[in-house]
This record gives sequence, C-alpha cells and structure tokens, in this order.
Amino acid sequence: MAIGKELSGYVSHGKLEIDNNPIENKIRPLALGRKSYLFAGNHDAAQNAAMFYSLLATCKANNVNPQHYLLHAISQMPYCKSDQDRIKLLPQNFEGCTSQH
Repeated sequence: MAIGKELSGYVSHGKLEIDNNPIENKIRPLALGRKSYLFAGNHDAAQNAAMFYSLLATCKANNVNPQHYLLHAISQMPYCKSDQDRIKLLPQNFEGCTSQH
C-alpha cells in the first residue's frame, strides 16, 4: 500500500508536525464536556453549538478577540456573495483587534 502525497507531506516541510497532539490537547475540554451536550435540545442545536465552539477556538488559536470578530463577521455576512467572500470572514483571516491576555 503506497502512502499518499498528502499523508507524507510533513517530510518535505520542516515546520509541519508529524502528529496533531497540540490540537488534540486544545479540544480536550470540549470532548470532556460531551455529556453536557446531550442536553442541547436536538441534533441541530448540538451542531450549532459545535460550530460556535469551533469558531471561538479558532479565534483563541489566532489571538483574535471573539467579541470583535463576531460583531464584524455578523455585520459583513449580508454582503458576502461568494465563497471567497465568506472565507475572508473566517477568524484566521480577521485583521481586527487581537486579544489582550
């Protein structure tokens, strides 16, 4: 069985990690709270909560103030006409205020 180019790409790039332990450690609190999510109300509500958790975790990973990001993203959503416009609204592309820890 040959290993695909995608799976061995880290060998060519010195900055890429061989594993995803840092990300696994960051999402561990979400996994530990899984029992609480059983009471989200229904499947759609649980999916919506998961999307917000992901957005907020991405804000944290990119040192973006979540409140500033959400205000900006929500105000700009009506003007998005393409996928490229929506990609610009992702937290990692937000050029607004950063968190002050």
